[in-house]
Order: sequence, then structure tokens, then C-alpha cells
Amino acid sequence: MTPELDALRADLDALVDGGHAGTVSIWAGPVGGPPVFTRDADATHYAASTMKVAVLVALHRAAEAGLLSLTDEVEVRNEFTSVQPGAGTFAIDASDDNDDAVSGRLGGRASLGWLSERMIVRSSNLATNLLIERLGAVRADEVWRSVGAAHSVTGRGIEDAAARAAGVTNLVTAADLAALMSAIASGTAATPASCREMMRVLRAQEYREDLPAGLPPGTPVAVKNGWVTGVRHGAAVVLPADEPPFTLVICTTTLLGEAEGAALVARIAAAAWRDRKAFT
Repeated sequence: MTPELDALRADLDALVDGGHAGTVSIWAGPVGGPPVFTRDADATHYAASTMKVAVLVALHRAAEAGLLSLTDEVEVRNEFTSVQPGAGTFAIDASDDNDDAVSGRLGGRASLGWLSERMIVRSSNLATNLLIERLGAVRADEVWRSVGAAHSVTGRGIEDAAARAAGVTNLVTAADLAALMSAIASGTAATPASCREMMRVLRAQEYREDLPAGLPPGTPVAVKNGWVTGVRHGAAVVLPADEPPFTLVICTTTLLGEAEGAALVARIAAAAWRDRKAFT
């Protein structure tokens, strides 16, 4: 039973049916197991930076297949090929990237492994696009299907305006993100060694103001969050000291401001933490 999460249902219904119309999706349950609690878990949301987890898995799979090495270096540049045929190239606002360490290397070189860490730990959009340029968006998109995800799509890089205008987008659901995070945690998304490395990187993620903020301080959590205006998501494998790990995904698309959206995700995560014995 999940009394704490159940008690939130009325408040969440009132939120999305009232002045902050939108969708709040939740998936909570054991790693690799069926969900114990769900709310609109198959509803699609704009992915924001949660799509970077699929890029991370695609990179490790490509390395395992011998298509590249994580030590391979690429030029750090702010010019990317649009996935929209004939659209040419595009750039992002590098001054607004989440990671000065990546933008500070413009004109230099960086390894694919280092870029993948910056993509997760600091959610660098520049690093993400450099990896997608090397891999191709289709490899990230294939990751979803391979873990049984039914609705999620990685169709383009970040700020690919021509593709966005043509309807090419990045979508996730809470259920699909749960499948992906569980596959990493259980060692099936790639080789066990690659999955351990991905868990290490996800545990080092530095943005803590949403889902991690709902957990007791110091609680280990492998997490990727994502946010744009009106969107705040968190996809996590929580690692309690007193219970087995559990998967928790919260996707919110509302009219809440950035701080309020983060607080909502933290509130849901806190309720899930109090219900954690149900996820064993």
C-alpha cells in the first residue's frame, strides 16, 4: 500500500484541473518490477533533459559494439546538422548552457566519455548535441524500443529549430523512463560494466532541487532531471540503506513556475520515500 502517495491524488487532481492545467505523471515501484503506484504513467510529456539518459545508453552501446571508444575525441564546436532534410546547420546559445566546462572548450577537443559525464552531471546541452552529432539521433531513439518503451521518442538534438518546426520532437512517459532507468540499474540496458559506469555518472548528477530534494539528505540516488518552461521531470533509481532500490519517475507539465515545479516534484518524491517499504 502507498498511503502517502494515495493522499496526494486529490491535490494533484485539483492542481491540473484548476488554474495550473496540465499533467502530472508518476511511476513508482521496484527496479525491474511492476509498478506499485502510477498516475497517468503513459501520458506523453516533452522530454526536456531526461532524453539525455537514452543518449548515454546509446553511447555505451556503440562503444561495446566497437563503433567508437569513450576515449575518442571530437572537436568542441557549436554547429550541428539539423535532422530536418535540407535545413542545414544550427547552433545553441552556448552562453546559456548549464556547464561552463564544456563551453569553455569551444575550439578545442574533448573525449566522448567526458562529454557524456558533463551531459548528465551538469546537463550540458552542448555536450548532448556533440554526442548526438557523433551517434545520430536514431541510435538514441532505438534505446527506447529496446527496453520496451512504448511512447518515448528521441527525434532531434536540442534547439534544432527546423526539426521542431517540422514536428520532430523528444517525448517521454513516466512508464518509459522507469523502464529505461530500471534497465540501467539492473544491468540489462548494456553490459553490466557499462551499466555500473552509467549508474556512477547518474549518481553524480549535481542538480538536486527537485526529486533529490524530497529525499533525506545524503540518500544515494541515480537521477536525471529535466526542465524547461512549464515542465519539470525527475527519473531516478533511489538507493535506500534500509530497503532495496526502487525506481521513481515524476513527470510534470503544468503552468507552475520553475521553483514551484521543482517543489512539486520534491513533494511527490518525499511521499514516495515514506512509502518505500511498499516497493520491495
